[in-house]
Amino acid sequence: MVKAIDMHVHLPRPDVSHPLMEASRSYFRAPPTPAGVEAMAQYYAEKDIIGVLLAEDWEAATGLPPVTNDTIAEIVRRYPKQFIGFCCVDPWKGKRAIDEVRRSIEELGLQGVKFHPTLQEFYPNDHRFYPLWEGIAKLGVPVIFHTGMTGIGGGMGGGGGIKFKYCQPIPHIDDVAADFPELTIIMAHPAFPWVDEQLAVLVHKGNVFMDLSGYSPRYFAPQLIQYANTLLQDKVLFGSDYPFITPERWIRDFQEAPFRDEVRPKILRDNAARLLGLQV
Repeated sequence: MVKAIDMHVHLPRPDVSHPLMEASRSYFRAPPTPAGVEAMAQYYAEKDIIGVLLAEDWEAATGLPPVTNDTIAEIVRRYPKQFIGFCCVDPWKGKRAIDEVRRSIEELGLQGVKFHPTLQEFYPNDHRFYPLWEGIAKLGVPVIFHTGMTGIGGGMGGGGGIKFKYCQPIPHIDDVAADFPELTIIMAHPAFPWVDEQLAVLVHKGNVFMDLSGYSPRYFAPQLIQYANTLLQDKVLFGSDYPFITPERWIRDFQEAPFRDEVRPKILRDNAARLLGLQV
């Protein structure tokens, strides 16, 4: 049995020197990134953690080079015991986005989809994107939406031009969850400054979950811990936001936070295993 499932893992890209990426590393005070995919896989193997590795496609709005779905699929093929892959598409591409999601799931074997509304500059509840959500729902895989502020561009003048308005849980995620009850939605990160909205959506919408990535548990809002210990104990998932925050650091701080002993394994492993259909 693995120790944990990390629902939020990015491919380290030390070769990317884009200003937004440099600002992010500074914002998170991120440790030096490992030298290559093999080192990352070895790290996750040594920690006995399965990582959900996320593709990235927000080049159109940010200029950041993508991490392609084929790249993620190849890493998963090389390290099937350590990683599960989620694809990413630019929702503004319309039918091409739908076709690419289908290819990524059915041909590449990826198991979910990731979107970053802030970096892709779209509102999830804009009906122009509803055919995409319908297509993902038919494929039966979960979708991750970034929620709340982002460290990307943190500290830059104007935050690098990044706007938070796209990532508010209500109405953007709440609307999609209501209109697509068969779609499994994961809100990525504690959605500061809208954590209370996030908790309300999680309590009310049975098809919505959240991961706890992007923040050390020592900084979690008290109400988030309260709900994770009680009403939401089956809907909250461990995620680190590696390489910006390592699983080692996150789990260490998690053990010191006031979570109930019987809830800890649910957050670290069991909830994600159930959601992803894994036998771990």
